[in-house]
Amino acid sequence: MDYMLKKRLLSLLYPVRCPICGKVIFPHEDFCSECRENLPKYCGDFNIKGAEAFIAPFEYHDMISPAILLMKNGTRGNAPYALGLATAECIKNHGIHRQSDIIIPTPMHSADKRKRGFNQSELIAKEVGRILNLKVCTKCVEKVRITEPQKRLSKKERKNNLKNAFAVKAPELIREKRVMLIDDVCTTGSTLAELTKLLRQNGAAAVYCVCCCKTPIKKAMSTT
Repeated sequence: MDYMLKKRLLSLLYPVRCPICGKVIFPHEDFCSECRENLPKYCGDFNIKGAEAFIAPFEYHDMISPAILLMKNGTRGNAPYALGLATAECIKNHGIHRQSDIIIPTPMHSADKRKRGFNQSELIAKEVGRILNLKVCTKCVEKVRITEPQKRLSKKERKNNLKNAFAVKAPELIREKRVMLIDDVCTTGSTLAELTKLLRQNGAAAVYCVCCCKTPIKKAMSTT
């Protein structure tokens, strides 16, 4: 069944709501018009070491955080679709979809994924892949070690925390491929930098880093 047709039929039983304010919206909409107009656009020039580019549709702000938290807390609703659509539009605006062969979402450790029930980066990546007609690989890279939450650590601690935390499980799927690496929120970029390095070491031809939101930080904290 066509994706949007299915979404419209489901909306007859479960009305689609704006993932920020909760207002009922049409099935094809991401956010209500008022919230959409007030979303903080990301206009920075952040870089990830080893990546060809870093882009994000939104700056992380109190205005967008309800959608992120809804998704992370399991009350997904329209959040994955809304964030995925906004991210896909950002990708198209930068032309990165024409330079990518495969999408890889930032992986979670299997224990963490079982506890939460899903990987929010994977939900976004699948929406982006559907919209842009790109293959999403969820088995190429795995998180093999449980780490401390990055938000609690300093920049140096973040880097050490992620050392040897990820492993490529299917190098043949990324060798000579141009990879689009997708995450939900980027703070210092330590996770993306570690994954970018790993992908390049295992033969990826290029890595493009994409997030839904980028937190505003000082330039001194950049991973470049």
